[in-house]
Amino acid sequence: MIKRPENVRYAVIGAGNGGLAMAGYLGLMGFTVALYNRSIEKIKILVEKPEILLTGAVEGIGRLSTVTDNIKEAVKDSDIIMITTPATAHRELARMMAPHLDDGQIIVLNPGRTCGALEVYQTLREAGCDRDITVAEAQTFIYACRATGPDSAKIFSVKNEVKLAAIPASRTEYVIWLLSAAYPQFKPARDVMETSLNNFGAIFHPAPTLLNSGHIERGQTFEYYLEGITPSIGQMLERLDAERMKVARLLGVKTMSAVKWLEESYGARGNSIYEAIQNNPAYKGLTAPKDLKTRYIYEDVPFSLVPISSLAKNMGIETPAIDTIIRLANMMTGENFWETGRTVEKLGLAGLDPSQIIEFAQQGYIDTAKTGEEVVA
Repeated sequence: MIKRPENVRYAVIGAGNGGLAMAGYLGLMGFTVALYNRSIEKIKILVEKPEILLTGAVEGIGRLSTVTDNIKEAVKDSDIIMITTPATAHRELARMMAPHLDDGQIIVLNPGRTCGALEVYQTLREAGCDRDITVAEAQTFIYACRATGPDSAKIFSVKNEVKLAAIPASRTEYVIWLLSAAYPQFKPARDVMETSLNNFGAIFHPAPTLLNSGHIERGQTFEYYLEGITPSIGQMLERLDAERMKVARLLGVKTMSAVKWLEESYGARGNSIYEAIQNNPAYKGLTAPKDLKTRYIYEDVPFSLVPISSLAKNMGIETPAIDTIIRLANMMTGENFWETGRTVEKLGLAGLDPSQIIEFAQQGYIDTAKTGEEVVA
């Protein structure tokens, strides 16, 4: 029996900024919502009183049906599982959920960063999950929001449109239809390579953070975009963006430049990234991270830049600007993001040519008709 969008049961995974906002909104809209968080301490107040106060662009109290630190309890009977955690948790969450999933359930990453849906899809199979599960990812998070307490969140704004794609791509329209009662803003992308390679956080987050590290470590408060992105740093972002688009073109992905994205998203125009950012009033007042232990490095380097670089190397092209930022992050943090990040090996794409990568992103497998075999990467 096919559910109607208004009857969808949701599980929201993660009680951080995005998770509280999303769970609260879905509860406010009257949906059945289960909220999961790994640490019970963070959600203790919600276990006792499962209500989230929303302020800002959306106001009201969202009531939850379940609040738990038990992943099995959270996903049981849920139609759509909304993942709102950082990308650093995607692989582990997939492993945890794998034994408890049922046929027909849908996992949506909000957002997937670069190749998040592919990572979760591959991990489920590695973990022995043979259920018919659809894995989807949003290009970006639908809200600008922050938690204002353990049971409250402020939604500053709601995006007018967010691209979404599923594996297999033939189910994208169905996923969007099921989500439509809650989120009519979701629009279809061709496949998860399109949502992945239009991840602009890869361009705007790691490089400005690393190149302003002196100011950040001194505790100097400055406007991250308007002051932190100077003409020379802007030139570096242009090079990063050009390499991202080159990888996208080889994979037949429809993409746009970061300059064009700034214009379409914010009406900010300029002949360069630097000029467009300086003409963007939406960035006014947005301050830099307080230290280098920020998701702009620990999430966006391994889960945004590394997969782009790995895809490029797999196709025989170089990404010197992207690789420079990854190496700089490694040297400055003492981490090895090449090892911890998403690579073609971890995504099941190693050795595939561009047409095969596209086929896998759209179907979830490679149909090798010549050998009569079906290869699930």
